[in-house]
Amino acid sequence: MEQGQVFIHIFICLLTLLSCILVLKAKRIFSYMSLILKKEKVVTWRKSRLPPGSMGWPCIGETLQLYSQDPNVFFTDRQRRYGEVFKTNILGCPSVMLASPDAARFVLVTKANLFKPTYPRCKEVLIGPSALFFHQGDYHMRLRKLVQSSLYPEAIRNLVNDVEAIAIATLESVAGGHVLNTFDEMKRYSFEVGILAIFGHLEAPRKEALKQNYSIVDKGYNSFPTKFPGTRYRRALQARKRLSEILSTIISERKEQRTPEKDLLGCLLNYKDENGEVLKEDQIADNIIGVLFAAQDTTASVMTWIVKYLHDNPKLLKAVKAEQKAIYQSNTKEHCQLTWAQTREMPLTYKVILESLRIASIISFTFREAVADVEYKGYLIPKGWKVMPLFRNIHHNQEFFTEPQRFDASRFEVAPKPNTFMPFGSGAHACPGNELAKLEMLVLIHHLVSKFRWEVVGSNNGVQYGPFPVPLRGLPTRLWKESTA
Repeated sequence: MEQGQVFIHIFICLLTLLSCILVLKAKRIFSYMSLILKKEKVVTWRKSRLPPGSMGWPCIGETLQLYSQDPNVFFTDRQRRYGEVFKTNILGCPSVMLASPDAARFVLVTKANLFKPTYPRCKEVLIGPSALFFHQGDYHMRLRKLVQSSLYPEAIRNLVNDVEAIAIATLESVAGGHVLNTFDEMKRYSFEVGILAIFGHLEAPRKEALKQNYSIVDKGYNSFPTKFPGTRYRRALQARKRLSEILSTIISERKEQRTPEKDLLGCLLNYKDENGEVLKEDQIADNIIGVLFAAQDTTASVMTWIVKYLHDNPKLLKAVKAEQKAIYQSNTKEHCQLTWAQTREMPLTYKVILESLRIASIISFTFREAVADVEYKGYLIPKGWKVMPLFRNIHHNQEFFTEPQRFDASRFEVAPKPNTFMPFGSGAHACPGNELAKLEMLVLIHHLVSKFRWEVVGSNNGVQYGPFPVPLRGLPTRLWKESTA
């Protein structure tokens, strides 16, 4: 993150804390004082059992330290000082950080019922309160099964040729030697695949309207949440309303057609619970937008890193090319398209994807909130505290991965130890679209290395966060189509 952006982000954090959090803190302080007066012994007992760590300054905690440096350095430094379970205070929220496989499993799987997903209200409004990852319990489980039914291998195997067409069109549109922003192009590709999985074949004007408004919402998602006219957040709220209107029209048209489509929209429309109740229109819209949010930037970030890692490892690139060209040349000779079976026969390429997911760790951590006082290994996690399993710290732990900063696809020739590799999360809230994301990556790599060559422009070192980690400046690249003879 550039220094100017860091100071702006810090200033925004301070404004947010002064305008919003002080009120909550005042209430909490009053509550704590009452508790001290009435139950002094209980407070002393609890305080003595909290995990080690620093809560930082009053009200702002360690927010400034987090936002003024690489977040990975922030978390790694505290793990080194305090161990794999430690406390801090971020954006006015007392939090417990967990950096061990056992702790992550405890929160996400074993005792998942004691830790609910949590997001700031300002972000929930933009995606939609009915989106499945804002919930737990019966509603979440029903919606999750529904989304999975449209994104599991049995459903997406018929999308291979359509995904392939999108990959080819994306690559050919930027192949000409001019400088391109790799991350932006990967986002464009990812969005098109997401639209395909959700709606099937959608007419161009509707697709463009969805894209324009979604882009505005996406930009406002991580902006300062003020509703003043002209701000990114205000524009995002307005674009979110337009998205609902567009989706309402699409939903109405699909209902009139009464065709048994197997895409995500079809699954949502055909759903009925045990009482015969169907999903409301706003529930369908929220979950469609939620899937787009979950799929686009994360997958695009990983694919951008893959382009970089292959560029930085010529021997590996040569081996991946050999694997993919054998498939490509066979299909060219037989005048065939890529098949689902062939995407299952790319062992080296698949290991490259896994290692990219590990070392880049796009999802560095996830948010949960304790719904009750919970004890873990002698430490108390108080009710209402945020709990954050640190995936990146686990993925970069040399106890589980030798020389963790070195890119080595061969390490996945042996399956990692349980709960040490969680690129798509774990438990009931793990990403339901992980198979589609993997297919997306395999298809793109297949055509990228078989028919194109590329070079990174300028220094390819450095990371920026927005909020997911991507190579600096989105990895400026030049791409050319090469002879396949």
